[in-house]
Amino acid sequence: MDSVRRLALAAAAPVALFGLTAAPAQAGTLVPATATGPMITAPRTAPTLGDEVVALTNAERVRAGCAALTVEEELSVAAVRQSHYMAATGDFGHFGWRGSTFQTRSRAAGYQAVAGENVAYGFAGTAEVMAAWMASPPHRRNILNCDLKSFGAGVQQAINGTYYWTQVFGWN
Repeated sequence: MDSVRRLALAAAAPVALFGLTAAPAQAGTLVPATATGPMITAPRTAPTLGDEVVALTNAERVRAGCAALTVEEELSVAAVRQSHYMAATGDFGHFGWRGSTFQTRSRAAGYQAVAGENVAYGFAGTAEVMAAWMASPPHRRNILNCDLKSFGAGVQQAINGTYYWTQVFGWN
């Protein structure tokens, strides 16, 4: 797998800055031991990783005194579409298929009050990508903007094994 890791940020409006540090989170999902075998690691599917991003994002928000974000299906669709585009093309950034932006992707999915997007690639797990987003002031501002109310997360693995990560945030 490529050892390069990248982050990118886009925002529709300015967001507030909070000076908090990220706390480490668990990267793996474990299945309890059974009478017939030892504890094993559960499969790491894109939906599972997306759910982990949701949980870790909301944990960071609550730790900072913000309300947890509601997951909106439309924002999830926009996030998954961007992660899929990046994984399929290797074209990392905020522009997607036919020059789409996080605003146009979210609106096409049915969500109008879109606020911003975080994208990343090359991180092998959710704890790693969340730590990187939290260490980056602009990404952290999106995650810890207490005025935001909703978001969606998407993860897609490219054929070469690289994961592409997307969060799309909304005002409603």
